[in-house]
Amino acid sequence: METNNVLTALAALAHSVRLTVFRLLVQAGPEGLPAGRIAELMEMPASSLSFHLKELHRADLLTSRQEGRSIIYMAHFETMNGLLGYLTENCCGGVPCLPDAACKVGETAGKSR
Repeated sequence: METNNVLTALAALAHSVRLTVFRLLVQAGPEGLPAGRIAELMEMPASSLSFHLKELHRADLLTSRQEGRSIIYMAHFETMNGLLGYLTENCCGGVPCLPDAACKVGETAGKSR
């Protein structure tokens, strides 16, 4: 994934509404959700939601399809996986990362509170 695409995706996700919408679509899986259902779940007017959907679409984080009178939105998993891959590309100096449960740094940080 190119750095400019990563920056665009991260900028799109750096808003609480868009991050919540994206996570909703990830949970929905490949079937996605109709725009009306997303608006219901987000408890926001469709007009406000459409702005956020447009930003996620521009960042290539979601795709859509027409189904009758509804537009169904789906997370674009290829972009999501590319973003995660970019962020973790050099993780742990090239050595396979340990599972979170084996991470002692997290345990130590939690005990110091």
